Amino acid sequence: MVYHILVGSYTNNIVTLAFDAEKGTLEQVAATKAGKMPSWLAAYPKDNSLIYAALEQEEGKVVVFRYDVKHGEGTLVAEKSTGGHSPCALWVTKDELFAANYISGSVAILPITPELPYFVDSAREAIELRGSGPNAERQEHSHAHHAIHYPEYDELFIADLGADKAWRFKKEGDQWIIRGEISYSAGLGPRHFALHDGILYTVGELSGAVTAHSVPPLPKEAELLDTLPLATTRTDAMLAAELLIPPPSAAFPTPYIYVSDRNDPSPEGDLISIIAPVDASKKLKMIAQVRSGLKHLRGMVFGGPDDKYLIAAGQNGGGVKVFERIDGGKGLKEVAAKADVESATHFLWL
Repeated sequence: MVYHILVGSYTNNIVTLAFDAEKGTLEQVAATKAGKMPSWLAAYPKDNSLIYAALEQEEGKVVVFRYDVKHGEGTLVAEKSTGGHSPCALWVTKDELFAANYISGSVAILPITPELPYFVDSAREAIELRGSGPNAERQEHSHAHHAIHYPEYDELFIADLGADKAWRFKKEGDQWIIRGEISYSAGLGPRHFALHDGILYTVGELSGAVTAHSVPPLPKEAELLDTLPLATTRTDAMLAAELLIPPPSAAFPTPYIYVSDRNDPSPEGDLISIIAPVDASKKLKMIAQVRSGLKHLRGMVFGGPDDKYLIAAGQNGGGVKVFERIDGGKGLKEVAAKADVESATHFLWL
């Protein structure tokens, strides 16, 4: 089976890779000019030919492409300002797109449609977040870094690395309003998170730790259950990055948490940590840590049948690699690699 995978990057292009699972090969088959730094990619729900890319630039934009899924080639069909500086993450529902503007510390909420004109005219402005943390260089003000919509609660969650908070939004009429917050320990720097069975798992970029909060629907407040460091010793340069929880399946019944770390001084590259979700003891448990051979392991995304494969990249070295989940998800085995992919930051399986 051959899979096409889009690669977001700190270049001007979105590259398409072909991963042949039987042959164990990973090759470039196309490149689409997108604009400055298309660092995050997202697809329209149930239509993986309609692709959105965040241009992580001073005048933040979202650009929209129609992709030929068979050949991996994209055509630009629309673009829209995010009203902020450096959008670094997107979340797409059937009628709205949420963009986290990192530098300006704001959230853009853009009404969308899967057909022309793709963006619906709206007078909404980006919602500014307000807060700060103890790290003078990284937390001088709010920095929105991730956005997820949790349909079970119909809530929007925004990770604010600058304020050590997750903001909780509820929709009132056609407006999203902040109605709650989750506070993290000072200096944790929440970067990315995922909700599973009412538990919010968060990776702290600055602290290098994963937290678990029990999160009931608003107006009830979240409760901290546990905090797990990713490494026993850390250097000032080490920065945690991605946190993923592929949904359980028959092949992988346990929803393990996969977390990437960056800038590990080991010559064997950065770590991918595999963590068991909280159980009756309300504790997180480190299951395994895999040396990736990648440097500055920023982006990784699951794909393939039962999310069997994990693609990951070293932005500063090691290229792009595909790993296969083994032992029910408790381990990872490298199955394909491509060394000459430039500045990869994110992926999307077509």
